[in-house]
Amino acid sequence: MKLGRRGWLRIGWALLPIAFVAVGVPLYMTSMPGRSFSGALLPLSAEESQIKANLNQHVNYLAGAIGERNVIAYEPLQKTAQYIEDDFKKLGYTVQSQEYVVQMRKVRNIIAEIRGGARANEIVVIGAHYDTVYDCPGADDNSSGVAALLELARLLKTSHPARTVRFVAFVNEEPPWFQTEDMGSLVYAVQAHKLKENIVAAVSLETIGMYSDVEGSQQYPQGFKSLFPSRGNFIAFIGDLSSHALVRDAVRSFRSAAQVPSEGSSVPALIPGVGWSDH
Repeated sequence: MKLGRRGWLRIGWALLPIAFVAVGVPLYMTSMPGRSFSGALLPLSAEESQIKANLNQHVNYLAGAIGERNVIAYEPLQKTAQYIEDDFKKLGYTVQSQEYVVQMRKVRNIIAEIRGGARANEIVVIGAHYDTVYDCPGADDNSSGVAALLELARLLKTSHPARTVRFVAFVNEEPPWFQTEDMGSLVYAVQAHKLKENIVAAVSLETIGMYSDVEGSQQYPQGFKSLFPSRGNFIAFIGDLSSHALVRDAVRSFRSAAQVPSEGSSVPALIPGVGWSDH
């Protein structure tokens, strides 16, 4: 059967919504404000050099001195939890432990916070997990995230956010606990829901310590290769569709701070939704 011009037009109009979804949804999900940083990096300031040294110290201790840490490697897991608690306390934080039992052993999430001002009932959670997979020291996954968590806690300690900022070190995020009721972040989320806490944003610091300019060093699941860079020399901001506005806000702030170096600390600009006060 031959199709005339009108028939082809009908088919075209019928396929238009499919084409719109196929093109529009990926663009909606991946199009972000601002521009990625490019060009030569400026020398580190004295403050940035101190941040670098602190990050290195945390990662070297967690992945080097302690190493593998999970319910099987239980003593190192406990040692890591104590290290995080001690570092929070050294910075002047009051620390809470959310304890629960897995395989007849106590594990815990570790929590510290900066109480907000005018919007203190709105909570921004910044989290990172401190356990590792079996037989792995976890330098990148996730000593790098824990190091960033502790360093952010140091940098923000004397700040005055309008919203409450809560730092949480999660346990049991790796298999076999991942996506089970014993996963630390799920235990925390269930309790927060029971308490009816108003968590307006959550930032998870995960595997941010790897860097490579080598072509093909960044791999993706099937279907994503054409959308993202092929070199693993970037920080990815990832969220679900309900967090689209938050992700865009985060990327905008991050890129703005990267393009225009500030004289003081730029850390507050990198945490959208916190709402920094003027004092």
